[in-house]
Amino acid sequence: MNVPNIIIALDLDNIEQVEKLLSQLTPQDCILKIGKALFTAKGPSFVRGLIDKGFKIFLDLKFHDIPNQVAHAVVEAAKLGVWMVNVHALGGSNMMRAAQQALEAYALEHGHRPLLIAVTILTSHDLADLLEIGLTGPVENTVLKLAQLAKNCGLDGVVCSAQEASLIKAEKNCGKNFITVTPGIRLETDKSQDQKRIMTPKAAIELGANYLVIGRPITGAKDPMAVIQAINQSISVSISNGNEAL
Repeated sequence: MNVPNIIIALDLDNIEQVEKLLSQLTPQDCILKIGKALFTAKGPSFVRGLIDKGFKIFLDLKFHDIPNQVAHAVVEAAKLGVWMVNVHALGGSNMMRAAQQALEAYALEHGHRPLLIAVTILTSHDLADLLEIGLTGPVENTVLKLAQLAKNCGLDGVVCSAQEASLIKAEKNCGKNFITVTPGIRLETDKSQDQKRIMTPKAAIELGANYLVIGRPITGAKDPMAVIQAINQSISVSISNGNEAL
């Protein structure tokens, strides 16, 4: 089965909303992203239950801690059976290498491991936010530097804005097989809300995004499956026109 390009962010206010949405979704059409709020509320058993139903899970906990703690955390994620897990690139090379090596050791014993990616700069941040915390220069330069660092540490890809996906794909050190997971995806009729670096699904794919993280445009829709199908159709057209995704 081909892996869907749409990752649905289950960032909803209560579990009843989550359950209602899940009853309308199919594993063939989307991947599910579980973030800090939902994981804290429902825990590992909830993740296992979704995996048992056939869903691929992106466990979006953005691990950022001392190397030993992060290494143990990603292995626990692997034991859950998640498809993808992430760390924060700002944790540095020692932390990212520890996570990567821990998962490689896990794979040697179990024959498989989740994809490991790093968050670069959150799509809710712009240059003013970076300057506030002491990071200088254009956002794109910081994202590219962190992507290169993640690649050098052996990670499979990064989370970045779709606006930076093409820069990462064009960077020789990263290359086209380095995965780009892009939040901040909005439909043409949507408001940006708390995201600042946003893009439509079709445009994101055309710039080299492999997976599109989409929340409110789908989770807030009256007919989520209709929105998913429309997005998948637009992605298929884009790919058939020569824009490849994983």
